[in-house]
Amino acid sequence: MGHCQLCGTHHPLISDQLGVCLNCICCKPQEALRITDKVHEKSRRVFGLPPKPPQDLNGLLCGMCANDCRIGVGGKGFCALVSNVDGKLVRMGGTPDKGVLEWYYDPLPTNCVAWWFCPGCTGTGYPKYAYEKGPEIGYSNLAVFYGACSYDCLFCQNWHYRRMASSPQLSMSAQSLAEKANSRVSCICFFGGDPSPQMPHALKTSRLAMQAAERDRRILRICWETNGYEKREFAMSAAEMSLKNDGNLKFDLKAWSEEVNLALCGVSNKPTLGTFKLIGERFFDRRTEPPILTASTLLVPGYVEAQEVGRLSAFIAGVNPEIPYTLLAFSPEYVMDDLPTTSHKQANQCYEAAKKHLKHVRIGNLNLLH
Repeated sequence: MGHCQLCGTHHPLISDQLGVCLNCICCKPQEALRITDKVHEKSRRVFGLPPKPPQDLNGLLCGMCANDCRIGVGGKGFCALVSNVDGKLVRMGGTPDKGVLEWYYDPLPTNCVAWWFCPGCTGTGYPKYAYEKGPEIGYSNLAVFYGACSYDCLFCQNWHYRRMASSPQLSMSAQSLAEKANSRVSCICFFGGDPSPQMPHALKTSRLAMQAAERDRRILRICWETNGYEKREFAMSAAEMSLKNDGNLKFDLKAWSEEVNLALCGVSNKPTLGTFKLIGERFFDRRTEPPILTASTLLVPGYVEAQEVGRLSAFIAGVNPEIPYTLLAFSPEYVMDDLPTTSHKQANQCYEAAKKHLKHVRIGNLNLLH
């Protein structure tokens, strides 16, 4: 039974680890965020990460993602990949020569968030963009897991990425990574962590891999799973690239309310929503099957429920009601491990809220529902 430190409410869907309920986050945001800020600071300190994106007025601008960290001498950026050493920025990762990451071959069909319309899982786009009319059995996705993030989600399902920023042995050049996209690889997916702090590396990898595929007349789709915190110019380059090869940009929209996003993820969601809208308006009508843009939301019990999903769905529909939307069941992880998994009731309520606005909605991770 969780307890809200502000209003005193006890309820199974209040996370004691977070310390506040959804109602207080929305109605008393200043007080609630003071509490959640301390939770973020404590959890990040374990990994040697700055509590917030640094904004030292005398610091150097990183410029890699939407956090726009200004890093003072001796400090490091929110992602921990960039440091100010004696007045010069030193990047441990994110450059074409150095990406902090892990990679593996993920056999198709895979559990991609876009599984229900992905060419590798369904054959959509055959024969131009898919090898088979159905799942591409015998082919793989080159899964690229980046070891940094521009968000700080307290429910992070891949929280172990926080250990990677201090592991120089995980550094790999774009050239070396691109060479892993062999003749049995039909798609590359950048995720993590998140690709947003390391976009120059991901874009260079993509260009090199695409050049090799075009030379050999192979299919190669480029996809992105992201929180949408890329700088706009990087996001536009990713969209242009994916448009050409039937790839997809998968935006993980955590919340509609900025206060909820700040409480759960440590940063504002305004850059995410702005970039999503821009890509949707510029690219979605240029290729709708398979769609170039999709969204997903993790259904965090007690915090991201039907009202939040309904507002996100209305926003997505305002861009284009044809954009696919996947609702993902929550599994208790990282700091907020004291909540239950998503219930069938919550998932169905969120589904109905989304269907009021959008034409294509699916519930994922059905095995986690209780």
